[in-house]
Amino acid sequence: MNRYQAVFFDFDYTLGDATDCIVEGFRYAFERMGLPAPEREAVRTTIGMTLENAYTLLTGDTDPQRQAQFHALYVEKANPLQVQGTRLFPGCRALLDWLSGEGIVTAIVSTKRRQVIEEILAHQGLSRQVAFVVGGGDVKHYKPHPDSALLALEQAGVPRRRVLFVGDTVIDAETARRAGLDFAAVCNGTTPADAFSPFPCRYTARNLTDFLNWIKEQEL
Repeated sequence: MNRYQAVFFDFDYTLGDATDCIVEGFRYAFERMGLPAPEREAVRTTIGMTLENAYTLLTGDTDPQRQAQFHALYVEKANPLQVQGTRLFPGCRALLDWLSGEGIVTAIVSTKRRQVIEEILAHQGLSRQVAFVVGGGDVKHYKPHPDSALLALEQAGVPRRRVLFVGDTVIDAETARRAGLDFAAVCNGTTPADAFSPFPCRYTARNLTDFLNWIKEQEL
């Protein structure tokens, strides 16, 4: 049986939900910058983007200094909240336990800061199940540029053809395509299943339990 030897996960809306913390961070930063508070659903649609791109999408402001100001204010408020305020999606723990038990290298590849994700994993008692984290601060270019996926591939030390990249957005799908990795979608976030149809996608899962059942059946 020629199975995947590594699985790389996006984090937000793939494994975990930090919506409340993220929205609070956006509203805090917007208030400090004299901007009207964004709607919760508007913020949700930006999760998975860089903070700078999310700010510009919601405001139309492309000024790099204002983007940087927003980023700093957001981090000041949201990052401390996310450690305890992030909830794991149903099936996440069982999925990570199974992958770890099978000896499959499990990593997280995200635009979120590595330290924040590592602290969330530690708080949830999942540090052992995740071999390493590649965060936004670890690479020069953010997803969908393949830098983060390629760094994870190097750290995992397994052949490219034996790696599966899993995410909830077309940003993740494009990242996998550019890195030459197989991709599977998990529809935990705001991206509908049909949005993945233009991409080579091994499987589109309704949730993490569905994904776990699928990957258990793979003989690749």
